[in-house]
Amino acid sequence: MKDIIQKLADNGNEMYAKICEVVAIDLNEKTVDLQPLDGTAEIQDVFLMVGHENGGQCLEPEIGTLVCVVFISKETGVVVNYSQLKTYNLLIDDVQFNVSSAGFLIRKKEESLGKLMVDLLTEIRKMKFTTNTGSTILLVNEPAFVFLENRFKNLLKEN
Repeated sequence: MKDIIQKLADNGNEMYAKICEVVAIDLNEKTVDLQPLDGTAEIQDVFLMVGHENGGQCLEPEIGTLVCVVFISKETGVVVNYSQLKTYNLLIDDVQFNVSSAGFLIRKKEESLGKLMVDLLTEIRKMKFTTNTGSTILLVNEPAFVFLENRFKNLLKEN
């Protein structure tokens, strides 16, 4: 049975992998150009992901770092492992999750969690309450809200 399955799946190409250094990145096409460590010729247009037109998961390596590329045919390779990432991006329909050294981006359509948190804290700092003697005009703990806003800005990206 194993032999029959192998014969059916055999297309004449043997899969193999190489360790390479990233020399260039094209984020629009979701490809990289690589220099194999074994001294063979540079490999161009290796896929970071397959079918990126509909979203999915894309990991962007740093230029100069090492990746493992698996060749599924003599002409087609896909990066499957990374020594160092620059960004991680996940897109499912209109929901995006992005991680980089700048922070986290969580977005659905045009709304991001970072922008939502900043807007919320801005409105909290503008709050006024009516008392028996009139409205309050001073938010006593405003510095605490400014501090919280800056902490959110350091964690979450707005765009």
